[in-house]
Amino acid sequence: MSRRPDPLAQVSDFDIRLLKIYRSVVECGGFSAAENVLGIGRSAISQQMKDLEQRLGLRLCQRGRAGFSLTEEGREVYQSALQLLGALETFRTEVNGLHQHLRGELNIGLTDNLVTLPHMRITHALAQLKDRGPDVRIQIRMIAPSQVEQGVLDGSLHIGVVPQTTPLPGLDYQPLYSERSLLYCAVGHPLFYAEDARIDDQRLDSQDAIAPTFRLPAEVQACYQALHCTASASDREGMAFLILTGRYIGYLPDHYASFWVQQGRLRALKPQQRFHDLSLSWVTRKGRRPNLVLESFIDSLATTR
Repeated sequence: MSRRPDPLAQVSDFDIRLLKIYRSVVECGGFSAAENVLGIGRSAISQQMKDLEQRLGLRLCQRGRAGFSLTEEGREVYQSALQLLGALETFRTEVNGLHQHLRGELNIGLTDNLVTLPHMRITHALAQLKDRGPDVRIQIRMIAPSQVEQGVLDGSLHIGVVPQTTPLPGLDYQPLYSERSLLYCAVGHPLFYAEDARIDDQRLDSQDAIAPTFRLPAEVQACYQALHCTASASDREGMAFLILTGRYIGYLPDHYASFWVQQGRLRALKPQQRFHDLSLSWVTRKGRRPNLVLESFIDSLATTR
């Protein structure tokens, strides 16, 4: 019996192009949403996806009236594609580095809701990178801290920003920010108009509260363990959604909550006692290869205040 040849025994430029289109389709959540990003029509995208599925011999996604969704094989191909395309960009950046010319991609993974921090070190560093390398393509992914760390480990991300907790082997953490989180409730909550002096700890700790599902230092986790957590969220925006219902209390960074505080929709509960400080770090892979774009960005992060 003859052995069936591997679908991608050799990866061509055409295959790389199809995988880049597939990455955009997945990250946009479907063919229609990807049209503007890719600059091609839905029918052309559909044909490209059929070509990729045929070349791989796998069904990657379901599409139709029920909407767009990835198959299990499609999710695995997406993760492999991120690693492959990240490796290609690393190679391109290294070769360009030989010419001391900033070109290529910078793939960044960020914990959500850092943009409201007043000192904006990430924003200023991105601006400096763009000034130094106008042709550099910057891609930002807003994902959970664990996904940021995994992306840096597997090479699909060059750098990430995460809460500083127990370091993972293979990653290098450098301090970036420190932020303070206060305990908030929203309009409609029984404690919203209560005076802090009249709110005892027992009453406060009996309220329905929200716990994060991402990794945090032990001293921060202790703040949540004191609460009656009946809901959870994978990120700070999810926590804000639940707090704003007026049915839960929860911790939010003060810089992030300030918009709703100024509108009179949120208030901090006993802010002198109920708070925690969290350090955020930028994270890169240990033993990484020289990458001129990444090093330029890191240099800007280190010098921007």
